[in-house]
Amino acid sequence: MLAKQPEQSNNAVFLNIPYDDQFRRLYLAYITGLIHLGLDPRATLEIPGGQDRLGKILELIRSCRYSIHDLSRVQLDRTQPATPRFNMPFELGLAVASAQIDSAPHDWFVFETVHRRLAKSLSDLSGTDANIHQGTVSGVMRELCNAFVRQSPRNRASVPEMMRTYHAVSRRAEEILGQSKARSLFEASVFRRLYLAAGKAAGIPESL
Repeated sequence: MLAKQPEQSNNAVFLNIPYDDQFRRLYLAYITGLIHLGLDPRATLEIPGGQDRLGKILELIRSCRYSIHDLSRVQLDRTQPATPRFNMPFELGLAVASAQIDSAPHDWFVFETVHRRLAKSLSDLSGTDANIHQGTVSGVMRELCNAFVRQSPRNRASVPEMMRTYHAVSRRAEEILGQSKARSLFEASVFRRLYLAAGKAAGIPESL
């Protein structure tokens, strides 16, 4: 049985993506793009380690009005034993289930790089139209605009405007990394600073 429905934020977007340096550019694109649209990206990076991490992930998903699930990383990794990543489809399953069960609405979107691959990699979602970003930053911005064309408080934002925000934050990434004394961009303190930097670059007041 699911726990009581947590309070839901109408602008919050659960961001389900790979956390590695190969995905760094698209990671920054998702953060800056969502913030430029006036939305509030949330991620498992914010969840501290310890017991009941799965329960906390589910609670975070349920507290968000929307979720984005990037399933573009379906290949085997290079570290032995060669293994595909299952975290992203697993968290998508949590979002789909909560959308079916919870009383609060939850809209989820699948992002991919290759047309029609979703039908093969996850046939249970046959008929779902994925947002195809083709592995590019501008593609992510375009598909964010397509996904949130009605929902975004700033739905008139253009891809060139969002790209300017991205470049402004990208130029600050190493500085932010040093200020946080973190080993990678995929840490909670860095996520927070990137969020603030993107809001400043886009001219949006702090809200997280």
